[in-house]
Amino acid sequence: MTLDQDSCYRALSARDARFDGRFFVGVSSTRIYCRPVCTVRTPKRENCHFFPSAAAAEVRGYRPCLRCRPELAPGLASIDATTRLAQAAANYIENGALEDHGIEHLASRIGVTSRHLRRIFESEFGVAPIEYAQTQRLLLAKRLLTDTDLPVTDVALASGFRSLRRFNALIKSRYRMAPRAMRRDAAPDTLPATLRFLLPYRPPYAWDEQLAFLGARAIDGVESVTARAYRRSLAISHRGAIHSGWIDVQKATRRPALSVTLSASLARAVPQVLAATKHAFDLTCDPDEVTACLGPLAVDEPGLRVPGTFDGFELAVRAIIGQQISVRGARTLLGRLASTLGTEGVPTGAPGVTRLFPSPQRIAAATTAEMAAIGVTTARARTLAAVAGATARGELDLRPGADVEAVCAALEAIPGIGTWTSQYIAMRALGWPDAFLASDLVVLKALGETKARNALARSEAWRPWRAYAVMHLWRQA
Repeated sequence: MTLDQDSCYRALSARDARFDGRFFVGVSSTRIYCRPVCTVRTPKRENCHFFPSAAAAEVRGYRPCLRCRPELAPGLASIDATTRLAQAAANYIENGALEDHGIEHLASRIGVTSRHLRRIFESEFGVAPIEYAQTQRLLLAKRLLTDTDLPVTDVALASGFRSLRRFNALIKSRYRMAPRAMRRDAAPDTLPATLRFLLPYRPPYAWDEQLAFLGARAIDGVESVTARAYRRSLAISHRGAIHSGWIDVQKATRRPALSVTLSASLARAVPQVLAATKHAFDLTCDPDEVTACLGPLAVDEPGLRVPGTFDGFELAVRAIIGQQISVRGARTLLGRLASTLGTEGVPTGAPGVTRLFPSPQRIAAATTAEMAAIGVTTARARTLAAVAGATARGELDLRPGADVEAVCAALEAIPGIGTWTSQYIAMRALGWPDAFLASDLVVLKALGETKARNALARSEAWRPWRAYAVMHLWRQA
C-alpha cells in the first residue's frame, strides 16, 4: 500500500477498519506498535511511525500491543504459522466447514493433522474447534430469535443445528433461558414472508444522492430503485447451497440506520446478506473524518458515500460493459445481458425484481452469437469471459478485503482491462477507500485538467479517502 505518513495518521485517527492489516503504527513514547483500529487513545502525530508490516515494526524495536494484538490483523499481517493456521481454521468454521464434515476433513483442508489442529486452535482461541463452531451457531441463533419472527424450528435450522432438541438444550444451558423467552412475542406457527433488520451508520448519510446514483445504473429486472427504496435480487452461496431471494433497503425514520427487509428464502444466509448490505451501502464510513480530509470538496455534502456492491463479479461486469460508453448505454446493455443470461424465479414481494444477475459460469459459457445479440462487441465479450472464468475457478477474488494491489494487477493482465477499470472495481467491489480514477473524463473535467498524471498529483491531498473525492467530483460535474 502506497500511503504516506500523513495519510496513515488520518486513517489511524479514524480507526478505519478498511486499513487494518495494511499498515502498523509504532508509538515512540511507549515503544509499542498497534493496528490502525486499536481502541487506545490516538497518539500524537510526532510520536507515530508507520510500517508496512508487523515484522518491520519489530525490527525497529517495537513490541506488539496487548490490546489490539497485531498478530490477529487480517490480510497483510506478518504472523507466525501457528496463528495463521488457527485463523484459517476459524474462517472455515465460520463458513460452515464442520456442519457437513468433521474435524478430520477440516484439518486436511489446511494441511495438518486433526490433533495438531486441536492443539493450535485451543492455543489461539482458548477453546476446541467444535466449541468455537457451537458458539458461532448460538450467536447467530440469538440474533435471529431477537431480531426476526422466524419460527424457532427455522431459527435452529438457519443457525446450523440439525436437531431442535439439541438446539433447545444448548440455548438453555448457555443463556439460561428457553429460546422463546428471548423474543418479545411468541413465534408464529408459519414462516413469515419477510425478515427485517436495522443496520446503523454514522450520520450524516446522503441517502437521496445514494439512491440517485444507484437508480441511474439499475439493471432492469435485477434492481428497482424508487424515491425511498433500493430493491434487488440476490444469490448467496453458503454452506454448499445457493440461497436466492430479494432485499429491500430504506432509510429508517427514527434513528441513523438503514431498514433492511429480506425475503424469507434468504433466512439461512442472514449474516452473509447483512455483511453484503453493509458493504454495498458503505456503512463503515466515518463521514466526519472523510470531510475533514477532503475539505472544501466535501463541505456541501458531507454524508456522501461510496456505493459498494452486493457481488464483486457483477460489479466487474458493470465496469467492463461501461468502458467508454455512457451510463445510460451501459444500463441498456446490462439489462439485455440480465434478460438473456440471467435466471428467473425470484420470490414475489419486491416490485420490479424478477431475475438474478448471470453467474460467472453462465457468462463464461456464453457463445459469441449470444453476446453479439446483446450488443457486446467481440473484444469485450472475450474480456468478460476471461474475468468470468477466473472468478468461477476461484483465481480472482473480488470480495471486500482482498489484496487490492494483487487484484488490480491480475485484472490489468487481462486484455481489455486498464487502470480505469481496475480502479473502479477496487473502489466499489473491493471497498478500497483510496482508489482513484485519474483518467476518468468526468473527474478530469471537474478538476479542470486534461492529463491523468496531473489529476493523480492533485489527488495526493485527499489520501487515504480518494474514492470519496471521486464521488464528490462526479456529483459536482
